[in-house]
Amino acid sequence: MRQSPTRNKAATASILLAALAGCAAPPERLEPPPKATLISQVAGIPAARQWGDEAPRELQAWLTLPGETLQQTHSGVMGREHDYLVLSGGGGNGAFGAGLLSGWTAHGTRPEFQIVSGTSTGALIAPFAFLGPAYDPVLREIYTRYSTADLVEPRGLFELLRGDAALSTARLRALIAHYLDEEVIAAIAAEGARGRSLFVGTTNLDVGRPVVWDITRIAALGTPAARELIYDVILASTAIPGAFPPVMIEVEADGRRYEEMHVDGGVTSQLFLASFGIDWERVTAQLDVQGAPDLYVIRNARIQRDSEAVPRRLVPVLTRTVATLINAQGIGDLAKLYGTSTEYGFNYRVAWIPDSFEGKPAETFDREYMTRLFEFGYELARSDRQWTLVPTGD
Repeated sequence: MRQSPTRNKAATASILLAALAGCAAPPERLEPPPKATLISQVAGIPAARQWGDEAPRELQAWLTLPGETLQQTHSGVMGREHDYLVLSGGGGNGAFGAGLLSGWTAHGTRPEFQIVSGTSTGALIAPFAFLGPAYDPVLREIYTRYSTADLVEPRGLFELLRGDAALSTARLRALIAHYLDEEVIAAIAAEGARGRSLFVGTTNLDVGRPVVWDITRIAALGTPAARELIYDVILASTAIPGAFPPVMIEVEADGRRYEEMHVDGGVTSQLFLASFGIDWERVTAQLDVQGAPDLYVIRNARIQRDSEAVPRRLVPVLTRTVATLINAQGIGDLAKLYGTSTEYGFNYRVAWIPDSFEGKPAETFDREYMTRLFEFGYELARSDRQWTLVPTGD
């Protein structure tokens, strides 16, 4: 007996709903308690992170440590000039910062940084910038060898409808683990033992606050769990909400374990030196810093977006609006760092992708575009033309 069109449609709908119900959805998680205000700690890894919007709770105790103790724990930062490096997000535009660092090496004036911090693509660059010029070839390879398909993979329709992001970042995480192997993490730990600091920023989406992760402290443990946490933190820092899946990080508080949801650090802060509210005058005095510290900021983006007519439709309007908000936030972060430099007497230097670099990427991670941008940043720094002394070039 022939079925009616209505019955056929109902049967088709039932099949689709059954298939959708059977598709892999994100697993249930141990949700954090409401109104969590104290920073929870990762099991077995004490003091791995701090809130990014308040001064570290242990800072006051650290400021009272005797000089003899600091000479042992901070031998690489005591009684010398200081240089700090801040790296922004920007996706494939991270090729600019990677090239700039390599060109800076070629110019012969690149210093050793006492603090390196990074967000999103800046979090990918930061470990190798922290370890120094010997890792310039790694930066070149990361930003000129891979394209979108090497880093992310589109999810299927049903997985997309029930999932938490449009893309899978399993390939990106594998790449992070490949380059940050046991030897590299041991090198980071060794530099941390000298008192140098490597920070990566994420956003705790459950509470909507920035988190600053101390990668040097985590690396010092030298355990497989510590390495996996570093991979998770860097992946989370790059996790653009909606595009990349959030990263669940298991923590504990009051004897209970639960999972926090972390996404791109740029959601709350695209550029940061360390946690907010630090009295740098006391910190530099405690470390007997010689002269005024130099703060170098690399923004892996342009200052002003190109002018273009926005189509009067929902998606283009939303897309342009979000991009404008991100751009404005980035400029605001530059101004905050400039304010910190002015307040504490730092020498402020900032670099961004200038208008003289032409072209746009054809995809999220366009290998040809990134290669050109890497070489552009390299030549800019090799000829010592990368720095501006004010936050927005005005």
